[in-house]
Amino acid sequence: MAKSFLPSDLNQFTGSEHWYRHPLVCDILFTDGAHYVAENGGAFWLLDTIALAQRDVPKVAALEFQVWRMTVWPECTATINCEDGNGNVVFTKHIGFTNFPLESVELWFENKTIYLPSEH
Repeated sequence: MAKSFLPSDLNQFTGSEHWYRHPLVCDILFTDGAHYVAENGGAFWLLDTIALAQRDVPKVAALEFQVWRMTVWPECTATINCEDGNGNVVFTKHIGFTNFPLESVELWFENKTIYLPSEH
């Protein structure tokens, strides 16, 4: 279940003291900021989407750097896009229902790690 948090809460993450191993794709890590988004947004499934794409979607896995953007729509659905860092979408996934508390969130993926842009 999603907890409440504000976009400004994500500004507190400017590095990471902990790295968490993804339970489904063990060579993928995520940072304190990504963990905060998943924990407080009820969105560990978002981290799963990113991690599983590294294993299952060749176009995504081929990218050294990835920008993952999730947009939540008023009808409680969402769209997740993976971009190559130059605005080119290489993967899209529709989410049929979410109670994620923000209108959007962006996570980056590089060096087998999922993190917030402010943690770069």
